[in-house]
Amino acid sequence: VSARAGAGTARGRRGAAAGPPCPAGTDCGIALSRYVLARTGRVKVLHRASMLKSGPAMDSETSTDIRANLERVQAVIAAACRRAGRSPDGVLLIAVSKTMPAERVKAAVEAGAAALGENRVQEAKDKIEALGHPVPWHLIGHLQTNKAKDAVQLFDCIQSVDRLDLAKEINRRAEAAGRTVDALVEVNLGEESQKGGARPDEVKALLDAIAGLGRVRVRGLMAIPPASADPEATRPHFRRLRELRDLAGLEHLSMGMSADYAVAVEEGATIVRVGTAIFGPRAPRAGP
Repeated sequence: VSARAGAGTARGRRGAAAGPPCPAGTDCGIALSRYVLARTGRVKVLHRASMLKSGPAMDSETSTDIRANLERVQAVIAAACRRAGRSPDGVLLIAVSKTMPAERVKAAVEAGAAALGENRVQEAKDKIEALGHPVPWHLIGHLQTNKAKDAVQLFDCIQSVDRLDLAKEINRRAEAAGRTVDALVEVNLGEESQKGGARPDEVKALLDAIAGLGRVRVRGLMAIPPASADPEATRPHFRRLRELRDLAGLEHLSMGMSADYAVAVEEGATIVRVGTAIFGPRAPRAGP
């Protein structure tokens, strides 16, 4: 989300500061203004290739396909914004790099990815050691309490806070690290037993409890709706998340993935998490 988009959003009643959702470091006000410009309806990224640590060489064909895919996704976002009467600079596109090797992630950043998303702490740790922090990293997968220390050290934003004990542990680890962690509360819109996330009727109480933690700054809500082959089937869930966000007076909505991000943008997403449409099909994960 660009600096302009962030500046136009009022401070939420829970004290979320206006501005981009995920700072590089601890200064929320300058987050993605370092990386993103909005020009002629398309998201352009200020390349910071010099911040990337050296890594394996990338063949030109792979680099080209990632760049072309990223541009296609950006064009779909821009078209969805036009339909909804929105500006594309109000949408942060996260390139979800889970299972992807570091050289493909590097190619995505060099092609203009404004932020990266990972599901697992250890996998992200390995990539961050290889690539550094050229853009913000988001944790978008389930977080175990015993991984909170590493998550606080590694990520600019934790999108999967779904219970108070986890929020308290993040707060404790952030206090020890001398930083404030930007977070989103994950909502289990379909109340599916196999997924994490607070139930919709639990969201208010959870937000109220987290508001008392000085080192966790809730910026919005995140959700993964029930899977469907029809993107339109997710629209009611996206609307429901927007309603919950508005009731809470928060700023951000992280919703929409490769199959349904255009619908999510039409319904007000400020953050979309896109992997396959940028990186291509994922190889099966080895091991547990």
